[in-house]
Amino acid sequence: MTEYYIPTSTSETELVEKRSRFIGQVWHVESEAEARARIEESKKKHYDARHNCWCYRLKDGTERYSDDGEPQGTAGQPMLNVFQREGVVDVVCVVTRYFGGVLLGAGGLVRAYTQSAKDALDAAGISVVRQWSRVELRFPYHLLERIKLEAEGAGGLLGETDYAADVGLAVFLPEGGEAAFMDRVVELTAGAVTPAVTGYEFRAAPLTDGRGK
Repeated sequence: MTEYYIPTSTSETELVEKRSRFIGQVWHVESEAEARARIEESKKKHYDARHNCWCYRLKDGTERYSDDGEPQGTAGQPMLNVFQREGVVDVVCVVTRYFGGVLLGAGGLVRAYTQSAKDALDAAGISVVRQWSRVELRFPYHLLERIKLEAEGAGGLLGETDYAADVGLAVFLPEGGEAAFMDRVVELTAGAVTPAVTGYEFRAAPLTDGRGK
């Protein structure tokens, strides 16, 4: 898997549908054991709720879900479908329902659980994990803001900064994009600064364009 999508952060959202409260939660996890632990944590927190439905999806292909007493196919699977459609993995989602006294019917339940999972994912955000080229460079202090702008303009992520007699900076750039950035820095500094690729790392970066979704 050369790149994949994960939730950016933990989130909690709430949806009210015909007096029933649906509390959606999303976490980034890296194993089935961690996903199960988050589910149990949520069940303990909301022990007085009617239902704690859940799903999780890992990058190794593992997928699990539970309707937790709701009619079969109305909760866990629709929630899982949200993450399948968005291509998000290493994620666990729990939607807790506090029953409001009004039956929603199968269609209403599917819509509510789907919307709750989608709201929680939207609140968490989506990050892409891909391999980045690590570029290191050292330059005078007066160039710091300009170099940062050039890095961000090239779609890069800023790494560690070393403030010494001059500034040492690590910049992570999408593979294939490092050459243009390095050429731009050399041009900008009339050859006084020479960036170097020092390695490659898998890192997560938040998506800002939603991939058009």
